[in-house]
Amino acid sequence: MLRALGFNYPVEDYGDISIWRVVKQFFMNWYHRLLINSMNWSIIEPFNPRKLRPATLRKLGAKVGRGVFVGDYVRVDLNHSDLLIIEDGVHIAGDVRLLCHKKDLSNYTKGDIYGMQPYKYGKIHLCKNCAIGTGSLVMSGVTVGEGAVVGAGSLVTKDIPAWTIATGRPAKVVKHIPQKQDNEHSDI
Repeated sequence: MLRALGFNYPVEDYGDISIWRVVKQFFMNWYHRLLINSMNWSIIEPFNPRKLRPATLRKLGAKVGRGVFVGDYVRVDLNHSDLLIIEDGVHIAGDVRLLCHKKDLSNYTKGDIYGMQPYKYGKIHLCKNCAIGTGSLVMSGVTVGEGAVVGAGSLVTKDIPAWTIATGRPAKVVKHIPQKQDNEHSDI
């Protein structure tokens, strides 16, 4: 019946699907969409980046630390935000997308229908004081290490080590951030 209504789910998922679940999910999607859209209301813009946007992400189920900056038009998985871990001091620039799901193509073969492949879910962990540049896309199962910087427009498909700068599509480490020099004990 669900297929007749236009709901196409992978075969494995039909055991978990019911009319009640579809109706409930429909209303949850609208609620989550309202929350996401509220992050960009200009009337409350002065408070959004450091106060309201992180609070909205918490309301969606994400674990968000203190002092987190969330820019304009940041998009997260509405129904999988509980897979987001954002530690203290993280900076997420505008237009960033955080996706906690992707198609599992490990058993995809010729003749299969792409849309019927199951999804694979994974956490996104943004460690303390890391930064995600404007327009970047962070995929599921990725950890961005402490103090790491992801350059604007990057596609993050693999873990980024702590204290590095990574950029590109796919993102690759281009620089290791050096240790601060202690000038007090220099012999001059």
